[in-house]
Amino acid sequence: MAKQATKKRDTKIRQLNSNAAGIDIGSQKHYVAVPADRDNEPVRSFGCLTPDLHQMAKWLKSCRIETIAMESTGVYWVPVVAVLERYGFDVKLVDAYKVKHVPGRKTDVQDCQWLQELHRYGLLSGAFRPDKQIQVLRSYWRHRSTLVEACSTQIHLMQKALEQMNIQLHKVITDITGVTGMKIIRAIVAGECDAVKLAGMKHPLIKSSTDTIAKALTGEYRQEHLFTLKQALEIYDIYQNKIAECDRQIEEYMKTFEHKADANDLDSKSSKNNRTKRRKNQANFDLRTRQFEMTGVDLTQIDGIETMTAQTIISECGFDMSVFPTEKNFTSWLGLCPNNQITGGKVRKRSTRKVQNRAARALRLAAQSLHSSKSALGAFYRRMRARLGAPKAITATAHKLAKLVYRMLKYGMDYIDSGQQYYENQYRERVIKSLTKRAHEMGYTVVCTNTGELVS
Repeated sequence: MAKQATKKRDTKIRQLNSNAAGIDIGSQKHYVAVPADRDNEPVRSFGCLTPDLHQMAKWLKSCRIETIAMESTGVYWVPVVAVLERYGFDVKLVDAYKVKHVPGRKTDVQDCQWLQELHRYGLLSGAFRPDKQIQVLRSYWRHRSTLVEACSTQIHLMQKALEQMNIQLHKVITDITGVTGMKIIRAIVAGECDAVKLAGMKHPLIKSSTDTIAKALTGEYRQEHLFTLKQALEIYDIYQNKIAECDRQIEEYMKTFEHKADANDLDSKSSKNNRTKRRKNQANFDLRTRQFEMTGVDLTQIDGIETMTAQTIISECGFDMSVFPTEKNFTSWLGLCPNNQITGGKVRKRSTRKVQNRAARALRLAAQSLHSSKSALGAFYRRMRARLGAPKAITATAHKLAKLVYRMLKYGMDYIDSGQQYYENQYRERVIKSLTKRAHEMGYTVVCTNTGELVS
């Protein structure tokens, strides 16, 4: 038996980033480490004020540093990265989860030294960050989401005040912040306590009768609860005005993007989401048209994806998919693909990674909305839910939605729904083909009961 040729393996780890530094970010001080041969004091601490950050950058320049690794801790890293990138450094944000398990680090000084050492040998990978123009849009959109959440808190306070007065308005109308609900609440705050007069303000489309609404509005109008209701309503109106102001800012900023398509081309494309009436919490401008001009595609063609969902995806990921080599990389970054943990040749765990990703959350909500859709994606979700349960079905459908978004943004493809019937027929053919193959392997034949013909 001939001996297998072997090569002597080089056991030394090569330095990939010789001009690397590490920074441990803190709320009061930032600890910076450079190679030991660059300065008599290779580890220094700097304050968090802007002049201190410029002093840090100048010191790193004098040490001939080119690339820097730092842990992305909270929002403390944001001004540091802004200053360092202004000086021309290549800054990599490292997930703290990936480096926190390294043993032997007890102080901030050792933390920055470990970051510098690992980055010097190329053992750290930077987190994904969209381009600067998308980062600005992301800040605006995240702020708008915060305003919407704060607005919902005031709605809960209004409903709580009504409940304490035993005014069961939420049981006779669907939404207390709708046309009828807000008209009645504003009248109550203005001093109207007659249940019959309040019930007469209902919209003609409200299903509950006037008598039923009048009974629900009969309660104890106590002064302290009316005061709470009044203040909650005033704060609600303030937040609504701020949301409208934020929408105007977002619209003006979206106009600064390079137009990849003409808005007139969008009119010729049919869309299920092309509604003229604005729904609650939706943007106060034509968001779908602005998205089409920016990206060149209409993401709302995909079943389950509304304009708000598409805007969240664009704000978090951008629309330049070249940063993700394949759709698998994209779904992995979103945390929507299985994270197989293999030990001893066996898969011990298949669950997805736990990530805090707003785009992934939006895709999961979009997938959940397909439970009664008559589309192919809706049929896929229902089949997955019957097999795996609702949580895994949501993840699987969100994974499919992410791949469709990736293909549309990268290749400029249009999404055309094949329909529920087409999907079910396709699935049926795959099942018959699999059954026929197994039957032939066991020496049996499959006969169609409807026609009596052999299935080949």
